[in-house]
Amino acid sequence: MPSRTITVHHVRAMLHGAERHGIDTVPLLRTAQIPPLLLGDDRARITEVQFARLFRELYRATGDEFLGLGSAASRPGTFAMMCHASIGCRDLGAAMERAATFYGLFPGGPDLILEYGEDGTGTGGAVFAVRNDLEHDYFLAECLVIIWHRLCSWLIGRRIPLHWAEFGHPPPPHKDEYGLLFGCTVRFGAPRTGAGFDAHWLAAPLIRDEEALEGMLNRAPFDLLSRREYGTTVAEQVRRALTRSLRTSPRLPSLGEIAARLAVSPATLRRRLARESTSYQQLKDAVRRDAAIAGLAEGAEPIADLAARLGFSEDTAFHRAFRRWTGTTPGAYRYEKRAQQS
Repeated sequence: MPSRTITVHHVRAMLHGAERHGIDTVPLLRTAQIPPLLLGDDRARITEVQFARLFRELYRATGDEFLGLGSAASRPGTFAMMCHASIGCRDLGAAMERAATFYGLFPGGPDLILEYGEDGTGTGGAVFAVRNDLEHDYFLAECLVIIWHRLCSWLIGRRIPLHWAEFGHPPPPHKDEYGLLFGCTVRFGAPRTGAGFDAHWLAAPLIRDEEALEGMLNRAPFDLLSRREYGTTVAEQVRRALTRSLRTSPRLPSLGEIAARLAVSPATLRRRLARESTSYQQLKDAVRRDAAIAGLAEGAEPIADLAARLGFSEDTAFHRAFRRWTGTTPGAYRYEKRAQQS
């Protein structure tokens, strides 16, 4: 199954810390097999494999779990110790409180807080938030909320649905990415960065033990950043159905066919996707786009064959679509990748 691709805006943001510390990031990009020229186009995207390589290179170069993005470094092993300190708690709420207290021990670290009854839904909600601006590096605050959400879901073995996510900065050029990333309504220009959810999840028992934690930590934190959610949103169900179909046929099912598989009407499916800030057409385009980028970045399949496999009747139609998705042509992307490896 082709994984999701990642916008170049997030790549640039991840590089800021290293650049701020005078580290030459071009060799890191090349080691990660990311053509540096891609960073000049706002529509460019990379695969999760490339993003993982870059994360590891930045971690090695900075010696900092925050990749140089915070006002103070987070020494390697800090996240692991926080997890070990929290996993023995009686329930998720106690684990989250302990995690926030743990990071509060480090000067210049993230000011994390768990609040009750303030999610704005009137349903007994809770909010997890990053109160400080982390030197105005909102990317780090966003990553902390994502990792918190995925870690908490992992600890209890179920995805925690979010009511909303808010961000302490104006809408960025890639604002449309956020709805799919968080699976909920998003808003910008808030006093802080955080997310709201039902408070009843705080009473959920932790089901992971030390052995499971060690396995997770061997892949953290990138595994938590890229992990598919526990449970699933409607958008994830549609995306999964489209991706499975693309494995066997270039013809993707219609919205009506997907709705029938999910036992809902087409109108209901449209409404549910809209509540998750997406649409059937957006998901269909994203599945084809991500499969195209993965094919070009990780494989040697001829471009004409790739176009046919993705359902394009002509190479020219594929080239037009790829340029619309990424700002460049399939040939130019593959040329840049091969040129940097030669």
